[in-house]
Amino acid sequence: MKLWMQPLGPLQTNGYVLSNEKGEGIIIDPGMQPQAMLNYIQDLNIVAILLTHAHFDHIGGLEEVRQATRAPVYIHDLEAEWLTDPYKNGSARWPMVTAPIQCRPRDEALQDGHLLHLAGLSLKVLHTPGHSPGSVSFYIEEHKTLIAGDTLFAGSIGRTDLPGGDHETLISAIKHKLLVLPGDTRVYPGHGPDTTIEDEKRYNPFVGGA
Repeated sequence: MKLWMQPLGPLQTNGYVLSNEKGEGIIIDPGMQPQAMLNYIQDLNIVAILLTHAHFDHIGGLEEVRQATRAPVYIHDLEAEWLTDPYKNGSARWPMVTAPIQCRPRDEALQDGHLLHLAGLSLKVLHTPGHSPGSVSFYIEEHKTLIAGDTLFAGSIGRTDLPGGDHETLISAIKHKLLVLPGDTRVYPGHGPDTTIEDEKRYNPFVGGA
């Protein structure tokens, strides 16, 4: 598996592309201003676009990427409507967004515990609410990789002061869904540098000692 990551847009949201030796790929969170991602995937066959959640900074480039790839879009049921509603995805409420983001409906639903087989990879869907109701993380056991969205960061956790956020729910999801993974699992968050489960268990002041 090859993993490409690039901070995209004004909030430097990490967009990811996972690909295999056959030239097949998966996009996770196309972010905003996705030109760097579009340039990278020119020679790849993108088979799916997966969303960790539907806040505007994670979906701002979705329609550009969707048009370029014609790949189906996956998101959790609890945030399916956020794609089409700029008030729910936050784009109508943030001054940095010049125009409300209103995407087309999703194609496929993500459900907790489901195993997705895409581009030669097996990705387990972990429902990790708290930052937002439908937040999910993607665990690729074979490659000891977790794409965590805005649930868990290096030394921090996702904010819970936005509509639909809940601090206790977030902490519970992190402790019972993520920190139980093998310590050498590398965590790739929605913003900032990557980390490991072991480092977060030891040093993260929000969940350390779990």
